[in-house]
Amino acid sequence: MRTALLQSSGRPGSVVENLKVLDEAAGRAAAAGAGLLAAPEMFLTGYAIGDDIARLAQPADGDTADAVAEIAGRHRVAIAYGYPERDAGAVYNSAQLVSADGTRLANYRKTHLFGCFERDHFTPGERHVVQAELNGLRVGLLICYDVEFPENVRAHALAGTDLLIVPTAQMHPFQFVAESMIPVRAFENQMYVAYVNRVGREGEFEFVGLSVLAGPDGVARARAGREEQLVFADADPVLLAASREANPYLLDRRPELYGSPA
Repeated sequence: MRTALLQSSGRPGSVVENLKVLDEAAGRAAAAGAGLLAAPEMFLTGYAIGDDIARLAQPADGDTADAVAEIAGRHRVAIAYGYPERDAGAVYNSAQLVSADGTRLANYRKTHLFGCFERDHFTPGERHVVQAELNGLRVGLLICYDVEFPENVRAHALAGTDLLIVPTAQMHPFQFVAESMIPVRAFENQMYVAYVNRVGREGEFEFVGLSVLAGPDGVARARAGREEQLVFADADPVLLAASREANPYLLDRRPELYGSPA
């Protein structure tokens, strides 16, 4: 499945403008034959927007979700995107996947919150494996800091995730995550990992870009630079099957040895 990564911080604080950016990117992705467009963490509102996070948060099936579904259906491309989700008085840092006909397929709430900023504004999610079937692949969702915990990605591998989408707001000086950790995560878990980042300065944060789609062989199939970009790569089920056949990591595990006291 041809996958487009939208590396952009959009227009922080303006849902209307961010929907326009998403609409334009969806058109370009569809024209290039992509089946999926992935956007960064908190893309619909902006990340470093303080108390506006709570003001702009919406339910998973709210008006903003309807607007994204309309974009997906009009361009006939699936979309994964980050946004602040409101549910029963709590606000979550969430990512949602909608199909090319606008159907909501999966909604994930970030389980591992990074730093005081996130802990001050969000409630952590409780489900660490959320998946959906898309174009013959089992697609999973994590968000940014979640992928830095090997247990999260291994849980997805054991649940059969083929393509892990990771909307991200990864900042300086942690660019080694995009450069080194993501290809390793893909290799050690025998899956594709699409890590799609914000870019540029936003409030107190400097987002480093470097979005990447890494394959199960640990090779970066696409990698962005440090500016706004739309990059493309294929998540190939044939290569994935061959890689899993050749790499015995998951078969050679001895989980009886890995118990943790915590």
